[in-house]
Amino acid sequence: MNDWEDLRHFAALARDKSLSAAARRLGVDHATVARRIAALEASLQLKLVDRRPRAYVLTADGERIATLAARMEEEAYAVERAAGASRAGLAGTVTISAPPGIANTLIAPRLGELLHRHPGLVVRLIGEKRSASLSRREADVAVRLSRPDENSLVARKVGSMAFGLYAAPEYLAQRTPAQYGFIAYDESMKDAPQQLWLKAIAGARPIIAQINDLDGQRAAARAGVGVAALPLHMGEGDAQLRRIEAKGKPVAREVWLAVHRDMRRAPPVRAALDFLAACFA
Repeated sequence: MNDWEDLRHFAALARDKSLSAAARRLGVDHATVARRIAALEASLQLKLVDRRPRAYVLTADGERIATLAARMEEEAYAVERAAGASRAGLAGTVTISAPPGIANTLIAPRLGELLHRHPGLVVRLIGEKRSASLSRREADVAVRLSRPDENSLVARKVGSMAFGLYAAPEYLAQRTPAQYGFIAYDESMKDAPQQLWLKAIAGARPIIAQINDLDGQRAAARAGVGVAALPLHMGEGDAQLRRIEAKGKPVAREVWLAVHRDMRRAPPVRAALDFLAACFA
């Protein structure tokens, strides 16, 4: 019988396509991933990867074993989900994944409410731009800015997040609108609705900074770097920012809560869903 941990590390490499990415996902160093893959090759007596200077590339046998390992991994996660959903009581760890701007400004400041109501809970709040995998238990509940389309998920719309244009009062006082420069995301977020909206408003005016985090964009706008498109909950009431009226229809993102079907009735998950819905109410 092969060591499941070896297979798990190999499945992560096959999915993430690099030692470093697999190591980050598994919470180990890349040498551990390499060692586990070598152990699996020795156990199976098969060459699973071609070790090239800058990459590990799956062999034909590696592709075949990776397909089988992925199925085993999914079944292992299904066991974890079944166990988690069956545990009684509001105790244990619940993991929430949300975009960083939402995690930092709407959820983190109110976590005390959830923990006061349910003192047996431990909350892991992960602020990340990518979509965490609920099937692989990277999170128990995910906040998404578009409706999830995975068949294994149950989703609930809890609100919308409108955007406005903001800059420091001193910045606006020293320039005419024609002289404004804009703070945007980089090309990795080129299709985000708020990015398209900002660029349409900017027109021929320059993008003078690219920052892939809303907290960073707000900090830059406060410091007088330029004009940023920020959610209204981040900009309104901020004495260091002033909202600029923008022509045309404003942009808003739908806010959805997603949970795996297997986990939707687990008491900690239900408590987290109710708490998050209140955060966006």
